[in-house]
Amino acid sequence: METTKILIGYAVYLPVALFLTFYVSKTLFKNSKVYMLDIFKGREEIAFATNKLFETGFYLLNIGFALRIMKIEISVNDYRNIIEALSSKIGGFSIYLGIMLFINLYFFFRGKRKAKESQRPNPFAASM
Repeated sequence: METTKILIGYAVYLPVALFLTFYVSKTLFKNSKVYMLDIFKGREEIAFATNKLFETGFYLLNIGFALRIMKIEISVNDYRNIIEALSSKIGGFSIYLGIMLFINLYFFFRGKRKAKESQRPNPFAASM
């Protein structure tokens, strides 16, 4: 009977983790196209290709992590414990996804700042 409850836990956890990963990814990378175009000075081809590479890496890291932490152990054979284990897993994974979201945003803003710095004229170049 314990195996059945753990399988129910897996059947709930995996779709939720995948849905959260896809939702965060679609939201992040749909809106990051503007930053990529700014970073790459309007060159659409390289901006979209880079954005797609970031998106692929995001999927690989997050789905890999979701699968890595998937193991569910319950000490008492009841539904209360499986629900608590699921809330801990899904909550922890949600926090991890939030951290990954902000790390990606940091990279986008950093790239935007670097692009603006490269657009400024060098004051030392004019004096030579």
